[in-house]
Parts: sequence; structure tokens; C-alpha cells
Amino acid sequence: MDWKIGYVIVGVKDLERAIEFYRDVIGFEFVHAAPEFHFAEFKVGDRRFSLAGGGGGGGDGTHKVGGNTGIGFVVADVDAAYEKLTANGVEFTMKPEKMPWGGYMGMFADPDGNVFYLDQVHGQ
Repeated sequence: MDWKIGYVIVGVKDLERAIEFYRDVIGFEFVHAAPEFHFAEFKVGDRRFSLAGGGGGGGDGTHKVGGNTGIGFVVADVDAAYEKLTANGVEFTMKPEKMPWGGYMGMFADPDGNVFYLDQVHGQ
């Protein structure tokens, strides 16, 4: 079997506010929203990044909101992305820095406190 990650879904409290954040502040390509299902989807590179808000999406109607998501976004230049995102008002919980394992990364939060890694493309 050939496995690959096709999409991730992150829980949010306010779907409209989250759509505006990821589309207008972060700059992800908006694909569509289905407010009746509390769902929105973005294209990030060749993957899908989705939001489930207000009790939608999960089998039991809930998604964890807030805290470290364990999701990392990779860019060619972390410092440039950091400068752009902080200028747009994005809160970084950890400024970009060299990691003991050799990587270079920072961490940022969305308006609901979901925290993501921002990592530099390896080998650059």
C-alpha cells in the first residue's frame, strides 16, 4: 500500500474568522467553504488544509481547538516568512531559531490558539 497525507483538519471556534485569517493573513489559497457543515478547505502546496468549526466535521461533532497541532508548514525562507507574518499581525509563540537537531524553525498561533511549526526547507 502506498500511503501519503492528503489533508489535515484543524478545529476552530469561529469558522468565518478562521477563513479570513488563513486566506487574508497567512495567504493560503481558499478552495471552498460549506458553512452548513462547519467546514472550509484551502490548498497549501499540493495538499489540502481544512477547518472544522463550531461542532462540525468529526464523527462525534468535535475537533480539538487550541494547543500544538503537530502540523508543520515548510517554506524556503523562515526569516522572510516570519517578517511577513508578524507584519500581518500573526503571533509567534517561538521566534525562528536554530534547533539542536540542525533545523531552523519557529512556531505561530492562529486566533484560536492552534499552534503550527514554520520550518525551512532542508538543505537551503
